[in-house]
Amino acid sequence: MTEDAAALDRALATATAVAHEAGAVMRERYLNRAPDGFAFKGRHDFITAVDGEIERLVAARLEAAFPQDGMIGEEGASRPGERLWIVDPIDGTANFARGIGHFCISIALLAGGRTVVGVIHDPMRGETFAARLGGGATLNGKPMAVSGIADMGRASIECGWSMREPVERYVDVVSKVMALGGGLYRCGSGALGMAYVAAGRIDGYCELHINAWDVLAGHLLVEEAGGRCNDFLAGEGLTKGNPILAATPALYDALSEASGVR
Repeated sequence: MTEDAAALDRALATATAVAHEAGAVMRERYLNRAPDGFAFKGRHDFITAVDGEIERLVAARLEAAFPQDGMIGEEGASRPGERLWIVDPIDGTANFARGIGHFCISIALLAGGRTVVGVIHDPMRGETFAARLGGGATLNGKPMAVSGIADMGRASIECGWSMREPVERYVDVVSKVMALGGGLYRCGSGALGMAYVAAGRIDGYCELHINAWDVLAGHLLVEEAGGRCNDFLAGEGLTKGNPILAATPALYDALSEASGVR
């Protein structure tokens, strides 16, 4: 399915507006949350009532604007369609639940087998990272680009951690990145980690397993900002997740060797 520029612009504008509306609700709920207002879906896998509330809001808005489209949401929203909206209502739920203001909403549009629109909105900082295929990437409407860092000894790298992989693999990646001289981060939101690579705030992001709703918007942001990513949608990436590696072009190969992500 081929998407023309006007169709992509409309999709991007809608996704941005929906992200802002959802972000306002998310911010209000965060500022007034109960300290114990969370549960667990699995080991270290937080869930709050706000996740479901935000996903329902986003699903309703997208269905109203694009009734022919489908959707996949982290909290179970599912609707078939030739085009698919991929939504994480709160990426960084553990941070949200524990009172750490580092989380976001991530919305991506998949068409013709690839991501064509991506929006990540951080309601606590008032930052919106957005991109459409072939249109570049922006932060609050201004063009953004990956950093020019080419020396690993000066690079800042975020290594995400997942309970879906053995801890030994994570430790091995961290050790190899440190041995190359990279400075390490782990902030608890893969979507914002990818957005920060696109904005040049950090120089690489890797995770040995991540789900599509966490990463597809950021994947497009990084590529449109001049960075390089692995083929996340290879195999069953859309439905079962995959490893992710995103970095400045100059650092990609070294990080690929260190992480094993090709």
